Amino acid sequence: MATAAFEEIAETFDFLDDWEERYRHVIELGKAMPPLDESFKVPALKVQGCASQVWLRPMPRDGKFDFQGDSDAMIVRGLIAVLHALYAGVPLADVAKIDATAELGRLGLNEHLSSQRSNGVRAMVERIREEAASRA
Repeated sequence: MATAAFEEIAETFDFLDDWEERYRHVIELGKAMPPLDESFKVPALKVQGCASQVWLRPMPRDGKFDFQGDSDAMIVRGLIAVLHALYAGVPLADVAKIDATAELGRLGLNEHLSSQRSNGVRAMVERIREEAASRA
C-alpha cells in the first residue's frame, strides 16, 4: 500500500548496487527536503526515542496526512524524507494500515541501520500513526 513517491524510492534502491550507494541516496533525499523552520523545533514536536534530535510537524490537509520534519543528523533527515514519501498524501484513516517495517524492509533499511537508528525510525513511525489517528 505504498505511495507512488515511496515506490519511486524503492525502484531507485533496486538500481543501486550496494548499501553505500543506498546510504548516500538516503542522505541526498534528506538534503533535498526543505528544512523545518526553527520556530517549530520545540519540545512538543520533538520525537522521543531518537538518538538524534528529530522534530515532526503534522500538517494534515483535506483528510490526508502530511508533515514536515527535520533532524540534526543527515542520515536521519534522509530517513524522515523516506517516511514522508511513505505517508504523505495517505488518507488519515489509512495511515495505521501501512506496514512501515515491511515497506522499509523492501529498501534493506532494517538490516543496515544501527539499533539506535532503528529505534528512532520506530519512534517516528509511532508518532506519525498517533498524529494521524488523533486527526482521523
